[in-house]
Amino acid sequence: MSFVIQKTIADRVVDALLYIILGLFALACLFPIYYVFIMSITPFSEVLSRGGFVILPKSITFDAYKEIFSSARIPQALKVTVFVTVVGTALNLITTILLAYPLSKKFVPGRNHILLAIVFTMLFNGGLIPTYLVVRGVGLTNTVWALIIPGLVSAFNMLIVKTYFQNLPDEIEDAARVDGCGDFQTMFRIVLPLSMPIIATIGLFYAVGHWNAFFGAIMYISDKSLYPIQLVLRNMIQNPNVSQELQLMNSQVMQQLPPETIKMATVVVAILPILAVYPFLQRYFVKGMIMGAIKG
Repeated sequence: MSFVIQKTIADRVVDALLYIILGLFALACLFPIYYVFIMSITPFSEVLSRGGFVILPKSITFDAYKEIFSSARIPQALKVTVFVTVVGTALNLITTILLAYPLSKKFVPGRNHILLAIVFTMLFNGGLIPTYLVVRGVGLTNTVWALIIPGLVSAFNMLIVKTYFQNLPDEIEDAARVDGCGDFQTMFRIVLPLSMPIIATIGLFYAVGHWNAFFGAIMYISDKSLYPIQLVLRNMIQNPNVSQELQLMNSQVMQQLPPETIKMATVVVAILPILAVYPFLQRYFVKGMIMGAIKG
């Protein structure tokens, strides 16, 4: 038996207003990305002739992208960022899951004390200088591991995963133990397949954090060959000499491409991978956050 909800005129007006408001918010979020991309492919002469503001270019050019990928800096920075993002996210998920799963069991000795210590780190930390001294003391400076290991576990993400594990029915794990599964078999063969929404959500959090991070590289990395893409982009914005920052040698092309066009193209290269990955994880995002944030 099905029911059909009859909407009044007032309901339809409210729905229309909500769609308009949400559409305006979506446009406000998407327009800066669109504008940056358009500026990166519009010839500079057209930008000047149209007062520096172009919505629909009459002609396009990809010279800026050819230049940044022929440089000595951008391809290497992308390799570093991809490595840090992929390896860092994998290690983040492994350590977060291995910490969250036992803490989701109330019978674990010292569980409350461990949780209190973890929550304490969310409120207080040692500060920048002690953290730098620790990283330098263990020999991680000027290595890509300095961008991964200091932030290996997020207390906030761990608590979300722990709550998700607690929401799973105990009967499922009890049945697995009756069938002879140990703790690790139960976690890897039963719990993790049922927890893909929260794993994908937390993995997205970690991946975006690694991809956009630059402050850790400022603190721990002085070798320019280990700079991530976001730090290269930051230096480009601060340095008026873009060709020197990117080690571009083709001066004739650089005379036709102003620094702003090179910067816009670099911004697009920096954000495009995350934009490409996000739609594949979006279906897990809402479900994972809701089920990981409340206790059922």
